[in-house]
Amino acid sequence: MNPPWDELWIDVDLATMVPDGAPYGAIADGALAIQGETIAWVGGRAALPGPPAELARNVRSGGGRWMTPGLIDCHTHIVFGGERSREFELRLEGASYEEIARAGGGIVSTVAATRDADEATLVASAARRLSNFLAEGVTTIEIKSGYGLALEAELKMLRAARRLGEILPVDIRTSFLGAHAVPPDFAGRQTAYVDLLCTGMMPEVAASGLADVVDAFCEGIAFTAEETRRIFAAARAHGLPVKLHADQLSDTGGAALAAEFGALSADHLEWLSAEGVAAMAASGTVAVLLPGANYFLRETRQPPVAGLRAAGVPMAVASNCNPGSAPALSLLLMLSMACTLFRLTPEEALAGVTRNAALALGLADRGQLAAGLRADLVLWDIAQPAELAYWFGHNPCAGIIRRGRLRHPPASR
Repeated sequence: MNPPWDELWIDVDLATMVPDGAPYGAIADGALAIQGETIAWVGGRAALPGPPAELARNVRSGGGRWMTPGLIDCHTHIVFGGERSREFELRLEGASYEEIARAGGGIVSTVAATRDADEATLVASAARRLSNFLAEGVTTIEIKSGYGLALEAELKMLRAARRLGEILPVDIRTSFLGAHAVPPDFAGRQTAYVDLLCTGMMPEVAASGLADVVDAFCEGIAFTAEETRRIFAAARAHGLPVKLHADQLSDTGGAALAAEFGALSADHLEWLSAEGVAAMAASGTVAVLLPGANYFLRETRQPPVAGLRAAGVPMAVASNCNPGSAPALSLLLMLSMACTLFRLTPEEALAGVTRNAALALGLADRGQLAAGLRADLVLWDIAQPAELAYWFGHNPCAGIIRRGRLRHPPASR
């Protein structure tokens, strides 16, 4: 081979997550080659076109571990000011999430803390939270704005999110979520705030290049379907794709609306209707399941996983890390919760933080172990891939390769 591969990993079992019919797309006693930042070859070791030492400049042993694609968290609010542990206590005393929000708590309380924090403070606090995810093999993460609810504050959040990708070994995708809630300074003037979003904030955000996607919260305590439609039309006019917080607390028809605009994803979906499932299946919109919020809010209704599965709608799983409804700092824990609470299989849960999470972010270059894709890889000290969803409170991550470069070398076994 001329030139040789940069690196060749052997002594690994591969969970490629390629949907080829084999569970987890598994290849026992596999091998994976890297050229630059890209996967160059994947297959069984016995199928290598020559002795390993002649094929690559550097041959590495995985020590019999499992290798998967780098994990992807496709829905987080990890940049924010303050915290809301008092609301946790209020909910345990009987107050509902909606009651707290209508009383001035909830998102609005985080807005005040986020507006008060400078950019450096937001970066520092988010970096501490993000470090937990990186230690578990997360190589790509989505971060939303939505706690500024004013142009400069929203841009501050988006800049902080971008900065995290400069100082930490992770790829950041950003979502402009100005339509998260109506800010206190627009109380009683929701239409005026939607006008500002569409004609004042959207053009500036688009011009800044700080947002990859536009998101919105379509719900009784947030924005109506018609208001969301206006916001999405404005996003489309500025060339920005969309995604939606949909059908979390009630059936607002949010998922069908998201599908109407070809949204990358519709997220939450506890109240998703059969019509919404059909619309998502037709549009290719990914269902993002957020079991951490379902657990933390003690919801009794779960997304219609069986219906989504039957319709062939891809299901992603995400942490929804945020200070109010999902103070979750572990994506691996979400795998366990997705299986126990929502009845996903362990294979579906792992696909939800790899292949399908990449789809939910519109990223075609990662999420599977296949030639031509990004060499974002994780080594795990596990006997079977199902263990990633089986254990909770345990991190078996043994090594991380990002963009083809070994970031955390595995310890000897």
